[in-house]
Formats: sequence, C-alpha cells, structure tokens
Amino acid sequence: MEQSLDLARLRTAIRARRVEWRRHVLERLAERQIRRSEVLQVLLAGERIEDYPSTTPHPSGLFLGWCETRPLHVVAAHDSSGDRVFIITVYEPDLEHFEPDFRTRRQP
Repeated sequence: MEQSLDLARLRTAIRARRVEWRRHVLERLAERQIRRSEVLQVLLAGERIEDYPSTTPHPSGLFLGWCETRPLHVVAAHDSSGDRVFIITVYEPDLEHFEPDFRTRRQP
C-alpha cells in the first residue's frame, strides 16, 4: 500500500535538523544561487502541491514556496523509519512548464 508523505513528521524532522543534503543538491543550489535556509523555509511554510507516494525508497512531495518575490520548488522525501528528510532537488519553476500560479503543470 502506498503511503503519502507525512507533512507533520517531515516538518518535525526539519526542526530537529535531521536533513540530508547530497552533493548533487548542494551543487545545484550553488549554480542556482539558492540558499539552504530558503529551501528549509519552503519546506516549513510552503505548500505541498504534488504528492509522490510511490517513490522509492521513501515517499516524497513537491513543495512551492516564495522567497521574497521568487517562487521555489523543492522536492523532498521523508524516511519515517530513520526520521530523516532528504532534499532531492530545488529549482525556480518557469512559465514554460507551469501555469502562472506555479502550482499547476502546463499540459503538453
């Protein structure tokens, strides 16, 4: 049975600083001039706009948040057994792939 990402547990793990930053993500953050604090802000206060319960090895979700006037998307997963959050990717959504609300994907 697929299990959705538990938002409350994800946020509790973030507040407890149980966050895994992989090299790939850190490289993308540097390239895109996004700070880790902005990523955490999106996860703590942003909106989950997509849920990916079947991702392995842990359920994940796509979050939207705003840092000043810049929208950010964060994909994160939560390992409930180890109570850790994994940041998968972070990017600034564009109007080519998303509607102006940055929540809705454009249809091909």
